[in-house]
Amino acid sequence: MNRSRAPRFLLFVALAAPLAAQSTDPRLTSWLTEASGSYARVYQTNADKSAGTTSTTWPRAGLLNRGTGSVSTATYTDVQRVAYSANYVYVQTTGLASYTMGPWYDVDGTTLFGMWPKNRAAIHQIPRNPAIPTTKSLTRGVGGVLVNGVFLWNNGDAQSYSTSTGTVSFNGQGIWNRLAGPTEGPTFDAANAHQPQDGQYHNHINPRALRYQLGDAVTFDATTQTYSEATPTKHSPIIGWANDGLPIYGPYGYSTASNAASGVRRMTSGFVKRDGTNGTTNLALTGRTTLPVWAASVQNRSQTLASNQYGPGTATTAIGTFAEDYEYLGDLGKTQGVDFDLNRQNVRFCVTPEFPSGTYAYFTCIDASGNSVFPDVINQEFFGTPASTQGTVTSISETVTEYVRGGPAAALTLTGTASGTGVALKWNSADGATYKVESSSDNAAFTTLSSAVTSGGIGTTYTAAATASYFRVTLTAIATYDTAGTTGVPVGTTATLHYTGTGSTTTGATNDTASTGGTTTTTTPTTTTTTTGTTSSGSTSSAGGGGGGAPSDWFALVAAALAIGRAFASPAKRK
Repeated sequence: MNRSRAPRFLLFVALAAPLAAQSTDPRLTSWLTEASGSYARVYQTNADKSAGTTSTTWPRAGLLNRGTGSVSTATYTDVQRVAYSANYVYVQTTGLASYTMGPWYDVDGTTLFGMWPKNRAAIHQIPRNPAIPTTKSLTRGVGGVLVNGVFLWNNGDAQSYSTSTGTVSFNGQGIWNRLAGPTEGPTFDAANAHQPQDGQYHNHINPRALRYQLGDAVTFDATTQTYSEATPTKHSPIIGWANDGLPIYGPYGYSTASNAASGVRRMTSGFVKRDGTNGTTNLALTGRTTLPVWAASVQNRSQTLASNQYGPGTATTAIGTFAEDYEYLGDLGKTQGVDFDLNRQNVRFCVTPEFPSGTYAYFTCIDASGNSVFPDVINQEFFGTPASTQGTVTSISETVTEYVRGGPAAALTLTGTASGTGVALKWNSADGATYKVESSSDNAAFTTLSSAVTSGGIGTTYTAAATASYFRVTLTAIATYDTAGTTGVPVGTTATLHYTGTGSTTTGATNDTASTGGTTTTTTPTTTTTTTGTTSSGSTSSAGGGGGGAPSDWFALVAAALAIGRAFASPAKRK
């Protein structure tokens, strides 16, 4: 079964001023780590999907594989680590989602697509202080990263039309640029994502499964394993960050850009088809012989094309196939904020829940039925200045502070509540892990209650038959997994709870951080200079040996508060 929505609560902890500033920075707090201790899972075929059978390695023998993407060893999901400097946030991820991915079929709907996702082991670099230039940069493929660490690509499929050959290919002229949604849509899974031959799982359009996990206006049908749009009741959450450091939201924003009390509605695209309506050129009559103003500007060429630059006829290639089939309303005398919401980069300046004083932000474009509409999410230009063309680095070459660690080496948050004459213990956990549970009257001498509690997924429970002043949980073993993209050493991670009898919570330190046990454990804020980044050629380890990295400085305090609201509102397990 598909993972159910994971509720997310944001509780603010009164910390020292510098720490509070970090705890409320959405560029640090918005990343999805709650399910990062779960294995990536896919439906390999429609039959698997109907039966609810998922796989943690793929593809199995006998299934078509036309690329280099595959997973041969269990791999963790979502965001594995967030670190920051004064100017950048670094997000370490496997690029695989915690919802069940797949299956992927070719355009005929019956033949397997034959391309499979892989562990990307990527480090994303997001500017913390976005700059808005007059001259815009081209997106050139990767537009940003979603808050679950999955890549977000721009709206094109990197192929364009060639007038001389009459075909669309990667070697086209770059004038009539084909859109991914209309062309590649049949190869998307239920989350609207897929991957090319090299296994780079990504979204081009509305990431429905992620939005469902985040609590946006999306419903999930457990019978058909599909997602549908619902009536919005609140502003969409941040679903990702563009490479220029601006937030990306779902489809719903405040009705009036400057007024959070103005109600919520679907944001309207600034683009319309060139079909003769809204004052546009009718390509069905003229043919694809001219470019719209915005596209001519992006391509730095004349609107009027030479005959050897014409696009294909609309009788054979429908209007809406290419980005250049759309006109920007701002070039037709219409006004942003009055006639439409989003500019030609798909951005508006507005107040949001995370930015009450206002921010430039991208939005997801859909119609009233939930279908993606141009320019989808990221168009052909960034509104701000990107940190790099692709938004990733192979290593971190500056001093950073770790904000949060996810995955199998995440700090344990342990809670205890009365259960009859005993205590029900709960803690965040990782797939494949084994835990030891102990009790003590003095926090010095501990008695083993169970030496081998098997992980229950991203949350594990154990009921102690009798109360005690202290309980301790330690990760003692973990099954072999792909360490690429992860960080820290899981084995030895521990948390000790001082149980008061009325419900207690504590968060331990990460395993490579000094821990004194007892109640909430914190460490002095620590920085580290990272000179070697994680690459996709990572090894596997049954002991959980991953990269080191900086210990979490004040995250223990924050996590203790977060745990009250969401640590064990566990999503439903997947088969």
